Amino acid sequence: MGGYFGVAAKEDCVFDLFFGTDYHSHLGTRRAGMAVYDRKKGFDRAIHNIENSPFRTKFDKDVSEMQGQLGIGCISDYEPQPLIVRSHHGAYAIVTVGKINNTEELLKEVFASGHSHFMEMSGGDINATELAAALINQKPNLIEGIQYAQKKIDGSMSLLLLTPRGLVAARDRLGRTPVSVGKKEGAYCCSFESFAYLNLGYTTERELGPGEIAAVTPEGIQTLAAPGKDMKICTFLWVYYGYPSSSYEGVSVEEMRYHCGAILAGRDGFTPGNGPDNVAGVPDSGTAHAVGYANASGIPFSRPFIKYTPTWPRSFMPTIQSQRNLIAHMKLIPVHGLIDGRSLLLIDDSIVRGTQLRETTDFLYRSGAKEVHVRPACPPPLYGCKYLNFSRSASLDDLISRRVIQELEGTNQPENLEKYSDPETPEYQAMIDTICRKLNFTSLRYHRLDDMVESVGINKCRLCTYCWDGRE
Repeated sequence: MGGYFGVAAKEDCVFDLFFGTDYHSHLGTRRAGMAVYDRKKGFDRAIHNIENSPFRTKFDKDVSEMQGQLGIGCISDYEPQPLIVRSHHGAYAIVTVGKINNTEELLKEVFASGHSHFMEMSGGDINATELAAALINQKPNLIEGIQYAQKKIDGSMSLLLLTPRGLVAARDRLGRTPVSVGKKEGAYCCSFESFAYLNLGYTTERELGPGEIAAVTPEGIQTLAAPGKDMKICTFLWVYYGYPSSSYEGVSVEEMRYHCGAILAGRDGFTPGNGPDNVAGVPDSGTAHAVGYANASGIPFSRPFIKYTPTWPRSFMPTIQSQRNLIAHMKLIPVHGLIDGRSLLLIDDSIVRGTQLRETTDFLYRSGAKEVHVRPACPPPLYGCKYLNFSRSASLDDLISRRVIQELEGTNQPENLEKYSDPETPEYQAMIDTICRKLNFTSLRYHRLDDMVESVGINKCRLCTYCWDGRE
């Protein structure tokens, strides 16, 4: 997915930029970068591969050498960023978070407007950030260019621009990703994650609205393009992507997960002595959901396995799925005294392919568990994300829900998928029963979509739920 951080300060900003960007390391695994502008030296930039070592290690030397009063940084799953662009707007650096579905169409349009070229990344892909910059440069000024790019892109695109005058922050048209603004004496910052600036001395000023474009300088923030009325913020930010200490649209990630677990408990109706012996969360993102379930049900919370993170943080996860599955298994260390002979209720943030959770369940059985009841914290994903690169590397056939539906329907092109997203239909129940059997769970109950929306506390019309119900 990816995250970004930007600083506009009266004095040198590199320290804040370094740590603010590092706080986004949970959002991306491949590339990271920082760009700064110094009033005397101009632009400077550093980009590193972070697949096999964390951000702080790779950028430690750069921090001691870079200087500037303005800066932007990013963590990315795919594209090397930031890019420094020289155009008729002048020189600027740019980072983006989002997804472009109509790349080929946009490339043709850029080529038709005049001579241009793009650098291919490994595998032949075009850097989405470079394409966004090319679209911005089609218009006479940056604001019109950003609005033009966001209008033309099929998908979603939030971005930060670094210019010699300050930062330009732009939230995507429907606010699928957040942009939070913080302030302290002599500086303002922009951040994907609202917690990323708190330990740096900033307090929250406000969040940008959907489609809003704002100029950020050391003196303050000024709206350049007013926000729109419609919003479709990604619900999965609360369920999984977001860091526990963040909040979006005023809703705390950690508190949402407590609500989620409590509602799951209400659906089950288990009580101490009448159900599983313990409730556990798959670390890390399932833990808060499990705490909420335990608090509401009265069934004790426990940690029957511990995630070993000193040498295996998320940034170390390989990109090949088979290797990811192996590493995910290696990171979980059993606590046999909390497993042997126990009936466990296990909460994970989601079931996508099902491979890792099946292996976790088998691991619990081998460690002596009597039963493993599974409660995913969101509905079964039925559609590939069109907006934020969630499961970008997975085809629809990789989703266990789609594979099971194809099996039940007897076709690779099943129709009427909506009946499989409705928990009141027999088709939905048949899908759940089949997944439960295939993954060797004692029982399986997904979080219902209506319950998940209630867990967030924001009107459904302002939430993106496309990956679960296919509604844009």
